[in-house]
Parts: sequence; structure tokens; C-alpha cells
Amino acid sequence: MPVAKPPGRFRKRTELLDFLLEVSEVTLQTLDLDRLLESVSRIVTQVVECEFLAILLYSERRQALRVRYTIGHRAEIVDRLVLGLDEGITGAAATLREPVLVGDVRTDPRYLKAIDAVRTELAVPMLARQKLVGVLDMQSTRLNAYNEQDRSLLQLIASRVAFAIDNARLYRRVERHSRTMGLLALWSREFSSILDLDELLKKIAASVRGLIQFDAFSIYLVEEEAGVLRNRFSIRYDRQVDLDSIPLGKGITGAAAESRSPIRVRDTRQDPRYITSHSGILSEVAIPLIVRDRVLGVMDLESDRVGFFTEAHVQTLSLLAPQIASSVENARLYSELAIRERRMEVDIGAAKELQLLLLPPVAPEVRGLDIGIGLRPAREISGDLYDFVIHSDEQMGLAFGDVSGKGVAAALFGAVVAGLLRSLARRRKNPAGLLKALNDALIQRKVEARYVALLVALWNADSGELEIANGGTLPPLVVRDGSPVELRPAGVPLGLLPDREYEQVTFKTQPGDIIVLFSDGVLDQSNSRGEEYSLERLVSLVAKSPRRRAQKIVNSILADLVKFGEGEPVVDDQTLVVLKVRSVAS
Repeated sequence: MPVAKPPGRFRKRTELLDFLLEVSEVTLQTLDLDRLLESVSRIVTQVVECEFLAILLYSERRQALRVRYTIGHRAEIVDRLVLGLDEGITGAAATLREPVLVGDVRTDPRYLKAIDAVRTELAVPMLARQKLVGVLDMQSTRLNAYNEQDRSLLQLIASRVAFAIDNARLYRRVERHSRTMGLLALWSREFSSILDLDELLKKIAASVRGLIQFDAFSIYLVEEEAGVLRNRFSIRYDRQVDLDSIPLGKGITGAAAESRSPIRVRDTRQDPRYITSHSGILSEVAIPLIVRDRVLGVMDLESDRVGFFTEAHVQTLSLLAPQIASSVENARLYSELAIRERRMEVDIGAAKELQLLLLPPVAPEVRGLDIGIGLRPAREISGDLYDFVIHSDEQMGLAFGDVSGKGVAAALFGAVVAGLLRSLARRRKNPAGLLKALNDALIQRKVEARYVALLVALWNADSGELEIANGGTLPPLVVRDGSPVELRPAGVPLGLLPDREYEQVTFKTQPGDIIVLFSDGVLDQSNSRGEEYSLERLVSLVAKSPRRRAQKIVNSILADLVKFGEGEPVVDDQTLVVLKVRSVAS
């Protein structure tokens, strides 16, 4: 609602009161600061003529006045003009908290000559709740353009509009705070999703700069053993730079880490703790990054302006700090885990190579036998083992077993077993005696919760006999003329009990017999319906393969396991050795 311009001076007190009431109504109609200042200027120019008008607002952070709205002044002057409380006639009015009227500015040394034609200036402070809000400043090219009545009238107007301007600024701060809180919530989600530490720190710096126009930004991380705050990331005027580490407890960052509290320094030249990292830095704020009651590091912002950082900045950064600390900690742990995984992959690769050296890659050529081998590990490497020892053209030793557990530990224990087995097998052909000797050796080298189920066999080509001793493995599957033949040698796994004797059986083979040695991972394979691969299915598959070579039979079993599993994971190593008996002469 526009304020009507009164006809001349206010003749009656009631006219003045009505006018002031209208001023109050107009200024209370909006919380938009730009619209409010426009309305204030319109009110003022309707009652007091002027060529130049400026509404300056006071910044507690800068301890200065800055033009927020103007009529008549050149933009290039207004944009860069910042007045201290001791500068100019406006500064004097702000300091005195009283209007200052100068009829001829040429005679007043306080006047800041911006426009040559100005002769009269009237500066009126705006006060609300006993604090300075700003200054109404009017200038005219006429000498003594304003009188005491104008001075008093503008003082009354200023007292009314000061509250409205203060409320609008407060509303803007609340609105800005609300937007800031929304940004902090958004950033928290974004930060927590970034696991690359370098990428995360760049994102943090860019996000903080969206709120606070710092000149330098750094993240330091605590290294207790070295006793330093290690500079992990730093930028200076948008350029990434490298900085030295800071001893714990030293500097403003060290003090923030030690006190576990934010530290704001208005003028670094006056603070003996300040350590120069960038030239020209005049103010600094350091925020400790704390996670699970442990100081992880410090976030440090610097500016080349004195008193740039405010309590509002400290509050905003303190709200953001816990999420930054948590995200940095997660990224560090992820990085450490990635390094460990890479090391583990190297170790696993080395173990896999070792296992490939220990496990025969191809079956040996043996008179009277066609041999096939196959392995499908549950992990990168297997805990199963098999080996062949050629004693002569007539005899071959065979070992087939399963080490307890899976993965690298099982493979390493399997390597120990394989080494002992090869050493002992050269001196002992007898399967039962070999198992006993191997059990004794493992008992001497006992490893907690480690044992091996092992079957040892001796093939005699001349007689077609297979001598077998079993230490805890599944009994071999023998298929003769399409039907299973019972062969159940039994015994205790090796490495569990001392002084064990093992039973030995002799099996008379016939040409065409198919003997399948398989680990328990074969029967443990399940499908999506929870059904397990059965011995009956294995028997049926082998029985349908009387003319196939041994390796073809192994391949068909492994393929059938994949088909049966329907994409379900391999939960235990699946190892196969197939012996197909040929005529003794072959």
C-alpha cells in the first residue's frame, strides 16, 4: 500500500501519527528485504526531497556499513564501498547512534567526497532492540537543503523501519539456515556414498565452498605413531597444493585437535599459535573431525580478510563435521581394506600357482589304466588334493584326499600333506603302512583343527589288482557293466589320533571297470530347490558312459554338476579322479 505524500509539512500531530502508522503498515507487509528497502526509499523520498539516497546496512562480522539500496549513486562506487564506523558522516551517525546533519559538506572533514555536486548530507541511524541495523543517508546539491524538522521526521521514520529491516534480515538468515540444513542433509548422503578418499575430499572442499567463500581449505588426518597431523588434501584459490605435516598440538589446527573444539581466529597476526602455510592469510577457522570419540583429523579454512569467519560459519561447519569425519573414516577403512584385498589376491595367486605345481595338471600314462582328473574349487584355490607316484612300469601309487576347511589355509595344509606324502611314498608302497606313517608325521606337526581325509591306493598292472587303504574319505564308486560294485574301505582321518592302524583291502578289477574317486563337495552340490546332488545320479551318469574315455567321464560329471546347480554357488571343493580299467596288456 503506497504512502500518500502529505500536503507540505504536517500541520497537526494527528497527521504525523497517521503517517507514521501508515509507514509501519507498509514496512510490515513483506519480509523480502529487497522489496522492503524499495518501500522505505519510496517513503523517505515522498516526505523529504533529495537527489541522492543510500540505505546502508551494518555487518557485525565486518564491523562496517555497506550500501544495500541506492538512488542516484553510481553503481561502480556502490558495489565496492564499505565504510567503517569511523569513516564519513554515515560512520559518525552510526557511531553516535544519533542523526548527523551537515548543511555544507565542504566544511566538514568527515565528508567522503564521492560526488562533487553534493552540498548537504543527512545521515540517520536505524536502531532496533538497541542495536545498529544501518543508516539512512540523504544528500542534496543545495546548501542547507535539510532542517531540523527533516532530521526529526527521518529519525521517526528510521525508528519504524529499523525493526522491519531487522526482521527481514533475520528471516533471510533463517531461510538461509533452512537451505543450509537441507544442503547438509543432501551432502551427508553424497559423502557417505563416496568410498574413494581423494574423490571424497575434493567433493567436501567443493561443497563447503558453496557455503563459505574461503581462500584456502585443508584436511589434516591424525597419525598418532608419527605424532603429526598429516596434510591429506589442500587447495589454495582453486589450485591443489601440498603442505607439510603439523606436529600434534602445534598451530591452530593442532590446538583444535588437542582441545577437540572449533577454534576461530579473527586476525592470525595477533595469534602466536598461527603457523604460516599460505602467504597473505589473515583469518582462520579449524574444526576437529571426531568419530566414535576419537579425533580423526581437522578441517581448516583460511581467508585473506581479517575477521572473515563468523560464529554462523563455525556452527555450520560443526554440524557438517561429524558426517565428514564418518565419511572420511569409511573411505580410509575402505582404502585399507582394498590394499589388504590386493595383497590377499597376490597371496592367493601365489598359493594358486603353488597348488598348480603340487597337483598334477594331467594324468600319467599307466599300463592297464585310463585316468582322468578334474577340479572345481569352491574358492580360488582348493583344499582337495590328489597325486600319483610311479614306482615302476607295473605299479603306481595314488593318493586322493580332502583337507579340512577351505581356501588358502586348507591349501597350505594340503601342501604340507602333499610334501610328506611324496617323501614317505618313495619308501612305502603299502597303502596301509603309508597312511600310518603319514598320520604319525602329521601328529608330530599337529595344527589345531586341521586334519586330512585321505585314500591311498596301489595299482598292480600285472595282476589288475587295486590295493586300497582309506583314512576317512568317501568310498570309491565302482561301476561294472552298468551297475555299482560295493567297495567300502574305512578308517579315521589323518592328523587326529596318534598310533592308528589302517585297514587295507585288495580289489580285483576287470577290464571296463570304472572307478570314481570324488570329494564330498560333489554330493553336497545343491540346486535352487534345496535338493542335493545324489549318489544315485552320479551312478546313473557313470553307468551311461561305458565307452567314454576317463577324462570325458570327468568332464561330463563336472558339466552335470553345473547343470544341476542352476547357478547356485559351489559350497565345497569338487574333485574327481576317474580310473577306467583296460586290458592288462594295454
